[in-house]
Amino acid sequence: MAAIAYVTVGTNDMDRALAFYDALLGALGGKRLMPTPKGQAYRLSSGALFMVTKPYDDQPQTVGNGTMIALGVDSVEEVQVAYDKAIELGATCEGKPGPRGPFGTFCYVRDLDGNKLAICKLGS
Repeated sequence: MAAIAYVTVGTNDMDRALAFYDALLGALGGKRLMPTPKGQAYRLSSGALFMVTKPYDDQPQTVGNGTMIALGVDSVEEVQVAYDKAIELGATCEGKPGPRGPFGTFCYVRDLDGNKLAICKLGS
């Protein structure tokens, strides 16, 4: 059985990105784990890694159209807390918290670099 080991988002402004993710991931129980050659790795409460990096090809970061990272949380309340924190930190709304059919409760935001994040409590 395979599981997601890590996800990576790019940035052109590391200080701004780290301030955003320190606060957002901290609100979800995540914490900085270690620096990487071009960025920072975080350990999420699930054990997976979330990394913020400058692109390794030394080209400017751009948003991957259709690319999205989903962060799972333990409760519907945490979806709301994460959404509120992301918006407070300057993220833009791509879908307010709420049920998405039989899949669970989700919200969608774009971080300061335009990367799309879903934060979800799967199931009913």
